[in-house]
Amino acid sequence: MYSLLFELIVQVFGIFFLLYGFAVIMIYMTITLLSGLELRKQLKKNKFVDYKDVITTPVGPGVSILAPAYNEGKTIVQNVRSLLSLHYSKFEVIIINDGSKDDSIDILIKNFDLRKTDFAFEASIETQPIKGVYKSNNPSFGKLIVVDKENGGKADALNAGINISGQELIACIDVDCILAPDSIIRMLRPFLEETNKKVIAVGGGIGIANNCDIKDGTVIKYRVPDTILGRFQVIEYFRSFLLGRMAWSRVNGLLLISGAFGFFDKELVLKVGGYFSKTVGEDMELVVRMRRYMEEQNIPYKVAFVSDPLCWTEVPESEEILSRQRNRWMRGTIETLQLHRSMQFNPKYGITGMVSFPFWAMFEKNAPIIEFLGLIYTVTLIFMGEFSSVYFISLFVLIYFFSVMLSSFSILFEELAFNRYREKGDLLKLIITVLKEPLFIHPKLMLWCMKGHWNFIKGIGGWGEMVRTGFNNTIKKGTAQS
Repeated sequence: MYSLLFELIVQVFGIFFLLYGFAVIMIYMTITLLSGLELRKQLKKNKFVDYKDVITTPVGPGVSILAPAYNEGKTIVQNVRSLLSLHYSKFEVIIINDGSKDDSIDILIKNFDLRKTDFAFEASIETQPIKGVYKSNNPSFGKLIVVDKENGGKADALNAGINISGQELIACIDVDCILAPDSIIRMLRPFLEETNKKVIAVGGGIGIANNCDIKDGTVIKYRVPDTILGRFQVIEYFRSFLLGRMAWSRVNGLLLISGAFGFFDKELVLKVGGYFSKTVGEDMELVVRMRRYMEEQNIPYKVAFVSDPLCWTEVPESEEILSRQRNRWMRGTIETLQLHRSMQFNPKYGITGMVSFPFWAMFEKNAPIIEFLGLIYTVTLIFMGEFSSVYFISLFVLIYFFSVMLSSFSILFEELAFNRYREKGDLLKLIITVLKEPLFIHPKLMLWCMKGHWNFIKGIGGWGEMVRTGFNNTIKKGTAQS
């Protein structure tokens, strides 16, 4: 009897894995199609938009750029100068020094001629104590505000910046990111174009700056990273931004805007209580909470995405640092889905509850677990003597070539839309990485994400230490406390 029950369980699991694999293929084929249509739509729009008019328009919304900083003293000056040079008339730059242990605040005071002011603001969101607000005596830095506060983490620092901000929109960025000079005006386009729905948030395309040439805060020459982990993340970012977020934006189901670069409607952010500081996935959690509020209030809205590569960031190129990052990303995803689990399969929340949320739960959160169970299933078949090598090889080849095809489409989209990587051999390096990724990198990602699940169950939190090498080999270190 036990033997028959065991065989029945094995058969049920076999059917489940078959259906799951079929669903993955169909969903990602649909995502590829939708992203292609949306990318074509955005590129057509770009041909007819005169961004010079947006720069000087008197009716455009004001933007407060919020940049939390923790132990960024070695590069903070050039980063701030880069932000102050952005092309737009109505913006302010708010640097939040989140209790840095280095001399960040002293460097800022010295280089930007800052003085502590009696800055009046309403503390709408509770944060760690603010020690001082600084403005510059130099009119050239009139757009700059520096907030010095006790350490509370990135979400807490952003909330402090929101309290200080004085514009209609807030742009939340990582202070060590490099923004394109026209990034503000391009990100404003969805806010200005949409007439039937309220645009509550806009995400921008993120590029990888590792191994690129950077001058005066601008990427002047693009190269793929030297390491396979760096090149893998280039392809991964293509898939994530040019395929995933483009497709979800088209159906208004986007749940995540990168913490490195995103625009938000300040009024709505205040209504929902700002960033939730008790999660490491504060960027995703805020978007989900904003969407939840709009659905519950029955207000038509949109979360948009701009495909243009507007922000450049450094990615980890060591397994140790990358594993910590993916562990944190997985824990952040689980925390957000747990906090808002009542939305799942709830028609009250429209496409968010019926499509986006279930997708993230099944194919983002649970994918590593299902893959691990698939491995156990295969080993079980071998021990039972029911393992079919023909079936296994056929399935492996199908999955492998589907993965390669998906990544190849993401490279194709980048080449057709932006064609940034023009160095001799760069395209070949990316193609070789696409062929290697399913075999040598993806299994490690699965294990790192599984560890994220385990750490979540055990209650292990925090960001973990992140070490950056800095752009152009400039040494820059900082922990992820901010």
